[in-house]
Amino acid sequence: MQEIFYYIAGGVETISFAIMIYGALIAILLFIKNEFGRFSGNYKLDALNKIRIDFGYYILLGLEFLIAADIIETILKPTSQELIELGGIVAIRIVLSYFLTKEINEMKSHVNQ
Repeated sequence: MQEIFYYIAGGVETISFAIMIYGALIAILLFIKNEFGRFSGNYKLDALNKIRIDFGYYILLGLEFLIAADIIETILKPTSQELIELGGIVAIRIVLSYFLTKEINEMKSHVNQ
């Protein structure tokens, strides 16, 4: 039975990586499209901020899935060492999420002005 939950945790991790890779691919394609706009005069600096905002959302979503996967794995083997590691990992990811969200909101306010 526990093995099923390890597969679920692995699946959630895979989904988180897929989300971040998907977001990166979209950001790269939009960036390249905007850069080619330099040749035709359609280059927009605001487009870069919008790309960063969108990519930031994909990263945040991927981080949240990674936290969920870590929690599932720790529930399965709740040693004190695992709980300490989970606490550290979750704390780091929460701090990253907080500052990334803060930066995204600041960029959004500048783009909307």
